[in-house]
Amino acid sequence: MKKKQQQQQHPGSGADPWPHGAPLGGAPPGLGSWKRRVSLLPLLRFSLRDYGFCMATLLVFCLGSLFYQLGGGPPRFLLDLRQYLGNSTYLDDHGPPPSKALPFPSQVVYNRVGKCGSRTVVLLLRILSEKHGFNLVTSDIHNKTRLTKNEQMELIKNISTAEQPYLFTRHVHFLNFSRFGGDQPVYINIIRDPVNRFLSNYFFRRFGDWRGEQNHMIRTPSMRQEERYLDINECILENYPECSNPRLFYIIPYFCGQHPRCREPGEWALERAKLNVNENFLLVGILEELEDVLLLLERFLPHYFKGVLSIYKDPGPVIRVIRGGPTGSPSG
Repeated sequence: MKKKQQQQQHPGSGADPWPHGAPLGGAPPGLGSWKRRVSLLPLLRFSLRDYGFCMATLLVFCLGSLFYQLGGGPPRFLLDLRQYLGNSTYLDDHGPPPSKALPFPSQVVYNRVGKCGSRTVVLLLRILSEKHGFNLVTSDIHNKTRLTKNEQMELIKNISTAEQPYLFTRHVHFLNFSRFGGDQPVYINIIRDPVNRFLSNYFFRRFGDWRGEQNHMIRTPSMRQEERYLDINECILENYPECSNPRLFYIIPYFCGQHPRCREPGEWALERAKLNVNENFLLVGILEELEDVLLLLERFLPHYFKGVLSIYKDPGPVIRVIRGGPTGSPSG
């Protein structure tokens, strides 16, 4: 009896310590093997966090499979991930990615009339393009409004290939895109009273604008000092050439177009300008009612002009500058 008790107390004395079979892995029986078996147990245990992670992974997999079947293909985020990891495989299986939805209209041209507040509007557009993410296409050419046929074709090609949505702006007479096989954009413009435009241009040629630049010296380098400081009333009364032909017809070709007859004051040019306004211009505003014009632009073209009126009315220093010079009238 004592021997049996001793054998039970000392497994290494010859009794079988594993009455139900050897441990996994075929380890020989003994105290050392028992310790190794006990040390492996923590590796087989799962914490609540690990269990939750596994279940969440399984849930995502199941949802992805469900969306795949219901949507007729893999979920969008998996396609985006696959495209990011390898464009060639994505394009081979699915073709090019769909183009982004564009606002309507996605092509706008502002062929701005000189001295009609255009500088103010362009500065507002620069702020709005950063805010709304449209492509503002400007031009450094300010004094070439009449174009040859080849120049028209080249300019239309450059405008049409710009990334959409775009808004192109330049001092240029109306361009007929469809004449050269292009998609006709939506036009907008702003005009003002012809006499007020003449007065603005008279002083601009002599003294520049509110920017403080010496651009009037560049525009009129040969103007004598007595002519530069000539009173406008004297200019009109003494019938100086500049004031005897005030070019009140200046605005019409911006709507008539590039036809040579558009530059000849007369009924033909006027009627053609009216026709183009009706068919191609979404809005032709009046500078004397600029706030109402900006409100209409915000309603008609929200992707481009949303919030423009509040920006124009903002009392910040930048906005105060763009609202005009000493007289407070919009610059352009």
